[in-house]
Amino acid sequence: MDMLTRIAALTADCIHSLWPETEGLPAAEELRGLLAVPPDPAMGDYAFPCFRLARPLRSAPPKIAEALRGAWGHEEVASVQAVNGYLNFFLNRAHFAAETMEALRAAGDRWGASDLGAGKTVCLDYSSINIAKRFHIGHLSTTMIGHSLKRIYDYLGYTTVGINHLGDWGTQFGKMICAYLRWGSRDQVEQGGVAALESLYVRFHQEAERDPSLEDEGRAWFKKIEDGDPKALEIFSWFKDITLKDAARVYDMLGVSFDSYAGESFYIDKMEPVIQELRDRGLLVQSEGAWVVDLSEDNMPPCLILKKDGTTIYATRDLTAAIYRQNTYHFDRCLYVVAYQQDLHFRQVFRVLEKMGYPWAKDCVHVSFGMVSFAGAALSTRKGNTVHLEDLLNQAIDKAKAIMAEKSPNLENRDEIARQVGIGAVIYTDLSNNRIKDIDFNWDRALNFDGESGPYVQYTHARACSVLRKAGTEVTSAAPDWSALTDDEAQALLRLMSRFPDVIREAAEKYEPSLITRAVTDIAQAFNKYYYEHRILDGDPAAAAARLALTDAARRVIRSGLFLIGIQAPERM
Repeated sequence: MDMLTRIAALTADCIHSLWPETEGLPAAEELRGLLAVPPDPAMGDYAFPCFRLARPLRSAPPKIAEALRGAWGHEEVASVQAVNGYLNFFLNRAHFAAETMEALRAAGDRWGASDLGAGKTVCLDYSSINIAKRFHIGHLSTTMIGHSLKRIYDYLGYTTVGINHLGDWGTQFGKMICAYLRWGSRDQVEQGGVAALESLYVRFHQEAERDPSLEDEGRAWFKKIEDGDPKALEIFSWFKDITLKDAARVYDMLGVSFDSYAGESFYIDKMEPVIQELRDRGLLVQSEGAWVVDLSEDNMPPCLILKKDGTTIYATRDLTAAIYRQNTYHFDRCLYVVAYQQDLHFRQVFRVLEKMGYPWAKDCVHVSFGMVSFAGAALSTRKGNTVHLEDLLNQAIDKAKAIMAEKSPNLENRDEIARQVGIGAVIYTDLSNNRIKDIDFNWDRALNFDGESGPYVQYTHARACSVLRKAGTEVTSAAPDWSALTDDEAQALLRLMSRFPDVIREAAEKYEPSLITRAVTDIAQAFNKYYYEHRILDGDPAAAAARLALTDAARRVIRSGLFLIGIQAPERM
């Protein structure tokens, strides 16, 4: 039992012993959620706000806090203070150090892992790149948020299904075929790859501004794709193969993989039963020649299912995909990691699923995030304004390599470590803030190796590894004296590490990887402060063994935290 849970249980026992006949008093589980960490350590290690007890006890919070303080008597806590309606706990430092270190050592590399999600399945729809377009930085957030959430849920014992819902359907592919047949050649595309396809796409829109009839030609080619025209399908399939080959390089750099690449085209032959079900339930109504589901009672525009020409739209395919995923994976939760601009779309889709009578519609969640711009400019493939993610990653690697050549010229395996550090810097930048915030990417910020950054946390891990390598047998064989960890710096580090399992669970509950980024950065900063204030390997062997064990615990927790946000942890830098 971790310290927070222990204090909550003891507080609950104290409350119920003082007021045994009172109804509506919180149980230990609720109390655990109410316990807070004071902003100033001088106010205690943990604080319980007694305001929750005011109504059932019909008493003022300061009086309740004073009563609890007088009744408290447990060795886990050195002292208790009642201050302005709060019960402030000051831990018994030696007891806290011993209990936390034993728990950390027992957990090994799995501190914070659990079987919380045993028997439950989470589907995660993320990245979802578009065919015939290069992987640009606009796809970084969805890719890394989704990848991190998948690792977090795996860590908590869930069965996860990572789905790359490829954008491989829609009128734009008719336009691509039109552009290719008018201005491209097979050799040009084979040699130029996705970049050549993008150039053709940009040219199509430039030409269409002068000749609007091209738009009709593009729509006609997409209709041929939907109708199964052999020539259209052959070209379309070729475009898809070229795109996935290009994207595979970037996914490999990021360490990202998927369990399914079932994109929009996968559901084309599965949509008709869904459309028919909508008809049978009386949900489809005609509107200006199109078929829609009326959502006016929900204060939303109608959800378009079939356009005037009979072609489908995103909503049709997302409805079909959701039903397929439930029937195939029996998910307990299905997450859609998509930018916040699609909020209305997902609210419409989820509401239509509810109206179709699917109770699991409530388990579908839109995990929204902010948009990415570059130096203040929005990204647009059709306008040719993109920053390719592979270029960003390679530049980050080159900068890391240059820094290491200057600071660590004799570092072994420097190229591989530069790759880990450069890519880690980009990922950290993306996952360091609340996911809903917009990100204005520029080279200087993305590749900043100072302060709160991926390289800083990675270097802290490497520093801890270095200390462990230097430890002699006299230290490593000694039994640790945990009372050597009662100083302020050790206690601050222990408190942060003891809370890390809660952070992981909260990140899963809120779909917020940045909570882990923040926590692992705080732990790295606390370890560095400890490192500068204390000579870890000197002095009494038992005390040195305790300090070394603390160093090893910090190393393991930092490594786990970096793993959960998709960053590697070099042992040397």
